[in-house]
Amino acid sequence: MKAIQIHETGGPEVLKLAELPIPQPGQGQVLIRVEAIGVNFIEIYFRKGVYKAALPLTPGSEAAGTVEELGPGVTGFAAGDAVASVSVLGSYAEYALVPAAQLMKTPAGLSMEKAAAAMLQGMTAHYLAHSTFPLKAGDTALVHAGAGGVGLLLTQMAVRLGARVITTVSTAAKAELSREAGASDVILYTKQDFEAEVKRLTDGKGVDVVYDSVGKTTFDQSLNCLRPRGMLALFGASSGPVPPFDLIQLSGKGSLFITRPTLWHYVATREELEGRAGDVLGWAAKGELKLRTEHVYPLTEAAQAQTDLEARKTTGKILLEP
Repeated sequence: MKAIQIHETGGPEVLKLAELPIPQPGQGQVLIRVEAIGVNFIEIYFRKGVYKAALPLTPGSEAAGTVEELGPGVTGFAAGDAVASVSVLGSYAEYALVPAAQLMKTPAGLSMEKAAAAMLQGMTAHYLAHSTFPLKAGDTALVHAGAGGVGLLLTQMAVRLGARVITTVSTAAKAELSREAGASDVILYTKQDFEAEVKRLTDGKGVDVVYDSVGKTTFDQSLNCLRPRGMLALFGASSGPVPPFDLIQLSGKGSLFITRPTLWHYVATREELEGRAGDVLGWAAKGELKLRTEHVYPLTEAAQAQTDLEARKTTGKILLEP
């Protein structure tokens, strides 16, 4: 099979096309024929060596495809089932293994592209809006990177829950996408000071929650945008890691809360995975959750896909196809 491999950490050029044997499913594993692959920042962190992994490495963890073969002890799946997962063992490939406990069947009528696009970013948006800071009618949320994959889905879910959403974006075109997703106010951070704009839009009160995937360049001002006892949910670091921070500042700014959540702790049980994935995939299949999947690259162009993601040249979800 064709697969992307990393033999050393570094820039996009270390992503090399390789011919590898098709893996054989072990106990509790399912072999899938990969049809759509999600591209995410976590693969960039592994490629650069920010996150450590044994090399050589086939990157990727998110994919949708078709069940090819079941390993010993696997029940509930059959060859030919359409499935998706965020726990694929090396999804940048034509075939990959998935622990059956982390695999979900996809609803009829949902394309492989949409299924792959929905899983990681959709469940991330789901836990942020429903669990980390459970939004309700009357709440106001600030969502950074409002035209990104999570940003667009999080905005839609927040609006479903009755919240008001303010977003930050870099361009007028992205602002339009954010408004289409339901944002009531969109701030062009390249032209406006987002902290001042948030204060103006909330009559000086601040927002109930900031969902921040940017990190270093937004962190301080994100805290300043919060109302007393508000929460900063820092779930990414696309601009770099946040420097060391003295927690006494939280009391001075209004007894604030900070959390650094990650998806894996919000799908730690099969029940929770089925609940979140079931919601997200179901909404997507019914057209109630709009997914943007216009950025599709062949597997051979994995380096370009990661380059464009890192440069923030894209909106919505980036996909690879074998």
